[in-house]
Amino acid sequence: MFDRVEITVRAGKGGSGVVSFRREKYVPFGGPDGGDGGDGGDGVLRADSSITNLDIFRYKGFYRASAGEGGKGKRKHGRKGANLVLAVPLGTMIWRKTQIGRGAPIADLEETGQQVVAAKGGKGGWGNTHFVSSTCQAPRIAQKGEAGEESSLILELRLIADVGIIGYPNVGKSTLLSVASAAKPKIAAYPFTTRQPVLGVVEVGQQSLVLAEIPGLIDGAHLGRGLGHDFLRHVLRTKILIHMIDGTSSSPAEDMIRVNTELSLFDSALAQKPQLVVVNKIDLPQVQARLAEIKADITAARCKALFISAATKEGIDKLMVETANMLRSVTAEEKVGEEIPRKVFRPQPRRAVAKVHKEGDIFVVVAPELERIIAGSDVSSFEVHGQLGRQLARLGVSKALEKAGVKPGDKVQCGKLEWEW
Repeated sequence: MFDRVEITVRAGKGGSGVVSFRREKYVPFGGPDGGDGGDGGDGVLRADSSITNLDIFRYKGFYRASAGEGGKGKRKHGRKGANLVLAVPLGTMIWRKTQIGRGAPIADLEETGQQVVAAKGGKGGWGNTHFVSSTCQAPRIAQKGEAGEESSLILELRLIADVGIIGYPNVGKSTLLSVASAAKPKIAAYPFTTRQPVLGVVEVGQQSLVLAEIPGLIDGAHLGRGLGHDFLRHVLRTKILIHMIDGTSSSPAEDMIRVNTELSLFDSALAQKPQLVVVNKIDLPQVQARLAEIKADITAARCKALFISAATKEGIDKLMVETANMLRSVTAEEKVGEEIPRKVFRPQPRRAVAKVHKEGDIFVVVAPELERIIAGSDVSSFEVHGQLGRQLARLGVSKALEKAGVKPGDKVQCGKLEWEW
């Protein structure tokens, strides 16, 4: 099962606005009628309960949303690009990928229909109708559509389960899950029989529990040894843990301490999760013979334990009742501690501030809005040059250039256009 993948999502490019004029026989003052371009489609990730793993992203790592259509004459606006919607399983964590690995988390999709926009589509460009003014009745400038965002993402699937069953390989985790629920994990007398997490549902009275067997814990698992990181991440989402110990081990208490050490080294939050310690295989004569010794060792480790036999189902009912009681207690504490998050509004400027820097003898202007107008207009026309000059003042470019020390005769460059100040 693939539970961690890296993908790239590119949103659609916005359609370009158009320069157009009404030219009708009986409309003497038709004026400009260029339509706007449509916005590009967004790249969206949506949780879907019918998807159970990330295998669908195994062979394809790049996804692109549709671009917006360009505007047309007669004020006809371009169609918006269709959103790209990628279905992911419940419990998918989405992270921004950076050069050093995993960046800040974007979303945690836990519920069906929950979604996040991972890449925003580019805005459509304005047609020339938006540039009409009292001093410019026939604008011949328009905007080019914005490029859509491109996001490199890391998707991690963390199974949504109430209880995680942890322990060294071959302690009886699969057997416990099979006798407590209707799950059918692979069971055999050798380590690492289970190659992927398995879920099972248990009914305890009126309460329903979801159990997850978490395989792959050995010494050094936090470093990726064994199945290591592949499955340790699934423990993070569980509310409580059933910690299974092999009664035939030479030192069950030492095994328990080592497993907890691996959990805490992987993520310190795991060491704080409530645990039910369970000693398995008490049906075996060698375990019965040293039962008192095992109890004394676990008590010395300041821990209480339940003693069961998953093979004969001895103590299973009591274990499930204790598990349900602990889960209810933990859930109640979480609800009491919940706080309603306050909304924080952070107003953004209406447009990006123009920036100017000098490269040799040329003043280079970085102003996205102006660059889009230059890219969408015929800059070879002398009439367009005059109209672009008005946009310099409107977009704050003139002030930025004066602040940077521009003087008459200096060369100025913005996008593909270079002119003399």
